[in-house]
Amino acid sequence: MYEHSSTHPADTTSPADRTAPMTRHPQSPFRRTVWRTALPAVAAAGISVAGFTGFAHGSDVGGTTTGGHSATATELSHDSSARTVRAAGTGSVRQAAAADFPTWGTRWVVHATADAGSPAVGMINKTAPGQDRITADYQVDTGRKVCEGSSCSTFMAHLTGPVSGFLSVVAVDIQQDRLPGVPVQGGGGQPQPQPGGSREEMLNRAATWLTANNGAQVPYSQAKVWKDGYRQDCSGYVSMALGLPTPGTNTVGLATNRDITRPLSVGELKPGDLLIDASGDNNTRHVVIFEKWNNDAHSSYTAYEQRGDHGTDHRTLTYGLPGGDAEFKPYRPVKFGD
Repeated sequence: MYEHSSTHPADTTSPADRTAPMTRHPQSPFRRTVWRTALPAVAAAGISVAGFTGFAHGSDVGGTTTGGHSATATELSHDSSARTVRAAGTGSVRQAAAADFPTWGTRWVVHATADAGSPAVGMINKTAPGQDRITADYQVDTGRKVCEGSSCSTFMAHLTGPVSGFLSVVAVDIQQDRLPGVPVQGGGGQPQPQPGGSREEMLNRAATWLTANNGAQVPYSQAKVWKDGYRQDCSGYVSMALGLPTPGTNTVGLATNRDITRPLSVGELKPGDLLIDASGDNNTRHVVIFEKWNNDAHSSYTAYEQRGDHGTDHRTLTYGLPGGDAEFKPYRPVKFGD
């Protein structure tokens, strides 16, 4: 994501709130559980937008969601009347191999990316529960659990209809936490990059974007994903280097998710550690990858970053150092085990 004036482009995804639930209408978790388990399994649904992970109800198409989603468990809002209408079971049940699925509830937001904080590109069941069926070509495991009552899922589907974009699988009227028969990741069923590996491997991955664009750097974008499935902003870039699930977490997630990083002091920085400014908004947040100190005085360092108006870069920085931008704080990826 990009942040910090013209030097870093803004992080379009909203901070991933790991505790606060999204705005929702009151409902009974028990009724929701009965509602989902009582229905037969149906095929998965997909989305076609360049991002995904946000799935929440909202008020207006094209607007942002009414709240952040939890990296652990986020409740989504919906019209309580949806359960009654869908429970009536209008429509035939499809085989698991199909890519056409029924939905439940009302006003489910379809997002531009697999991030609940990404812009809304449309809405399903806008005026009535079960109004829309969705079709999907693939799904992504975001690693962020979203719950509606007792039903939870970390998956977002890439929709091809009736709206192109990403939708939480929680909005789909199936028993499973993912779409049955629908490939995970980019339509090909490729496995997610797994945490682990060395600092050297991380830095090597970071360096690949310097020449990945036919010998040039990958251009910066908050709305697009690169060929490897990662968002082309600063946090998408760092997520790629760390081997996190595509399309990547946001800057706030990199700083606050203790399954990804932990704080440390500037003096402890080692190759592959991060310096993150997670404050402010999507025009100020930024993250860079520390490579090495440039001198014994530790007055500057060399880092990898994905920055606005440029793209992937490998340059000298002073973020987080005396005389530099004090908003940047050091963090260590927990995958390194130290």
